[in-house]
Amino acid sequence: MTVQPDRTMLKVLSGEAVWPPPAWMMRQAGRYLPEYRATRATAGSFLDLCYTPDFAVEVTLQPIRRFGFDAAILFSDILVVPHALGQDVRFVEGEGPRLDPLSDRAAFERLREAGDGAVMTHLAPVFETVTRLRAELPAETTLLGFCGAPWTVASYMIGGRGTPDLAPARALAEGDTALVDELIDRLVTVQTDYLVRQLEAGADAVQIFESHAGTLPRAVPVSADVVEPVGDVTESALPGGATADALTRWSLRPIARMIAGVRARVPDAKIIVFARGSGLDGHARVVPETGADAVGVDWGVDLKALRGRVPASTVTQGNLHPETLIEGGAALDAAVDGIREAVQGLPHVFNLGHGITPQTPVAHVERMLARLRG
Repeated sequence: MTVQPDRTMLKVLSGEAVWPPPAWMMRQAGRYLPEYRATRATAGSFLDLCYTPDFAVEVTLQPIRRFGFDAAILFSDILVVPHALGQDVRFVEGEGPRLDPLSDRAAFERLREAGDGAVMTHLAPVFETVTRLRAELPAETTLLGFCGAPWTVASYMIGGRGTPDLAPARALAEGDTALVDELIDRLVTVQTDYLVRQLEAGADAVQIFESHAGTLPRAVPVSADVVEPVGDVTESALPGGATADALTRWSLRPIARMIAGVRARVPDAKIIVFARGSGLDGHARVVPETGADAVGVDWGVDLKALRGRVPASTVTQGNLHPETLIEGGAALDAAVDGIREAVQGLPHVFNLGHGITPQTPVAHVERMLARLRG
C-alpha cells in the first residue's frame, strides 16, 4: 500500500485547520533572490526562462531550498496563454510585458481557435516543467500550477500592456461587448484545458490570478449566443446566483465556468482564486460564487473582518502587505502576529497579499517564517 505524503497545504485546502499555517509567497521565485538573478542572466530572455524546463525547474526550486516553504508554485507567467494563442508577447527589461494590442475583430480573428492543437503544443514545456518539479520536490511540498483569470488576461491582450486604469480593455468591453465576450469565452476554454493539463502533469492544486478584479467595465448584459459551455458544464450548473454586477459579470462568472470545467475532468481538483482589489464584499463572494476551495486575500482587506463575514469552514490565504515585509523588524513581527491571531483554529494558508518585490531583504523572509512557525 502506498503511503500518501503529508502535504500540509493540501490538508488546509480540504478545510483542515493546521497550526502553524503552511506558508508560501506569491512570486517567491523572483529577483529578491541572488540565485534567481544568476539563473535569469544565464537564461537570456524572460520567456526563455519560462519555456526552458531546466531553467524553470531550477528557479522554482530555489526558494524551497532556501526557506523550506510548504508549497512551490510553477515558475511561468499568465501571458504564456495569449502567446500560445498566437499573439505577439515580449518582455522589455525594466518595463514589463508588451503585446500587440487586440483592438478590433480582425486582431481577434488572427488568434488561434481554442481547439487548435498548436496551442497546447506551444505550452508543452510548461507541462514538462510541472512533471519534473513533482519528481524533484520534497514529498511533503505541495506543487501549485496557475493561470490568469479571463478578465485579467484579456485586459493585457487588449491594452498591450498593464495600465493603471485598464482604460483600453474597459472601453472595448463597453463598446464592443460581443467581441470581448468572445475573447473571454476563448480564454475560459483554453485556460480550463491548461489547468487540467497542469494537474495531470503533477500539480497538486492550482491558483487563478484575477489581478484586476478591482478595475472592471460596467455590468453590461451578456452578448446573446456568445458564451458557450465548457464541455458538459452549463451556466445553470454553476454555483452562486446570476447577479448583474460587474464583479460577477466580468470576473467571478468566467472563473466559475473555468472551475466547473476543470472539475468535470478532475473532480477532486483543489483551486484557489485570488481576486485582488475586489474589496471585503468581493472576497467574501469568491468561494460561494466560483466554487473555489480557497480565497486569496489581498493586503487591502482586513483579514479578521473577512473571517467574520464567511463561514468558519472557508479557506483563506494571505494577506501580509509586501511593504511590511520590506520594512521588517517590529512592524513585520506585529503583522505576522496579527494574521496568526485572525486565523487561529481556522483553515488558512500564510502568504502575502500580493507578490514579493525585488527590494525585499532575504533576511526579512527568514524572520517572517521564524515568527510564523515559532
